[in-house]
Amino acid sequence: MTFQLRTDGGNCLYEQIYEHIKKEIRERKLLAGEKLPSTRFLAEYLQVARSTVDCAYGQLLSEGYIESRPCKGYFVCPMEDLFFLEEESASGAEEKHSSLSGAERTGRTDPGKQPGKAEAVGEGKFSVDFSPFDIDMSGFPFGVWKKITKNILTYANSDLFAKGESQGDEELRRTIVRYLHSSRGVNCRPEQVIVGAGNDYLLLLLEKILGRHIRIAMENPTYKRSYRMFQSFAYRIATVDMDESGMRADKLGEAKVSAAYVMPSHQFPTGTVMPIGRRMELLKWADGEPDRYLIEDDYDSEYRFRGKPIPALQASDRHGRVIYMGTFSKAIAPAIRISFMVLPDKLLEKYRRDFSFYSCTVSRIDQSILNEFIRDGYFERHLNKMRKIYQAKHELLLECLQPMRKDFLISGENAGLHILLTAKRGMPERELVKQAAEKGVRVYGLSESMVEEAPDSATVLLGFGGLTEREIEEGTRLLREAWEQ
Repeated sequence: MTFQLRTDGGNCLYEQIYEHIKKEIRERKLLAGEKLPSTRFLAEYLQVARSTVDCAYGQLLSEGYIESRPCKGYFVCPMEDLFFLEEESASGAEEKHSSLSGAERTGRTDPGKQPGKAEAVGEGKFSVDFSPFDIDMSGFPFGVWKKITKNILTYANSDLFAKGESQGDEELRRTIVRYLHSSRGVNCRPEQVIVGAGNDYLLLLLEKILGRHIRIAMENPTYKRSYRMFQSFAYRIATVDMDESGMRADKLGEAKVSAAYVMPSHQFPTGTVMPIGRRMELLKWADGEPDRYLIEDDYDSEYRFRGKPIPALQASDRHGRVIYMGTFSKAIAPAIRISFMVLPDKLLEKYRRDFSFYSCTVSRIDQSILNEFIRDGYFERHLNKMRKIYQAKHELLLECLQPMRKDFLISGENAGLHILLTAKRGMPERELVKQAAEKGVRVYGLSESMVEEAPDSATVLLGFGGLTEREIEEGTRLLREAWEQ
């Protein structure tokens, strides 16, 4: 492995080693299964510190280009697990990738922002956008997805192009059931699962099942998109106070509601992880009346960076009180648009009796692709790779924010793809957002997620999922400059 390391003030040495090896793999000059030199040998050969090579290998490992085999060393990962651009040279692809804006590179899930268009700040633009809605699309296994799609279209019979079941293909629902049980502890049968094109459709369907004009409780702050959906249903929405454990179950009785929308695994936007005691309180409340239900939105439970994984609320439900909802948009790609809902038996009976004539909104071809992607282990490998990538970004962000801890409280850092910063000296949120924007950095105020007006917030959200490590470093540097003034 011979190449020239530059010492002219460009990229640091470990980045040069990382970029060179990545390019060799992408151009297939290093083949799948090929053994890389040991860190000690390569460090001696290149006349650099061993820690420099360790950093480069660590980055390649976190992005899934190489794998570590105990007592054997580092090896290039199988080709189908890597992202190759087959129609461009690797160098051209890298240049194109680096020239894209953050929105084009990652894909936006924030409905308020058009992909690829940075918003103006005065006469300039946002150079860094800490959006909590973005994900990193650079690690998507395009090669695998393309191979599965090609195989399905090549060997598909006419049945695949016929109208499918209203709840989604049974094979996919069986795969989802196995995945949910193994990863989230969810206990359900395939007939309880309904597949739909995004949570919006499933919430629309749920409105038909639960009925119109019901009274529903939501946390404040909460996920504003769901709040707007419920408003469009003419639901009567009651906000319920939160504490450090999440929604207060003792306030639900006062609110006189028949349903409660909760995010126990990682509440948006506060990042609260609901402890088992509070979950039991919510289930006890739901058991108090025959037609009470908890709607559990488990939207990004895959990304947890500290502590042991916590099973879903539905895993503790013994009396059919939890309506469980999840999506693959956050874990795979926003454009996948495949979500699922698990209905308790009583609501399932009502759905089948009155609303099963609604057709499934997901193409059967897309369902088949996703089924094979999960069933054959590709999804698990993709998740493992993305967890490492996001954890590296998460740790880098916390490290870059370390000098600001004297002035800011950091919270919500145990899971998900964003953290919260609260000014200890009470600087208003609007000033934090304004001063960041003047430096070309976009941050998001907590008040944007408020259902009801609250006292002036001093908290902003910093998302890191769609940012590169350089953008995180640059963005936090600019925030320090903005807020130290």
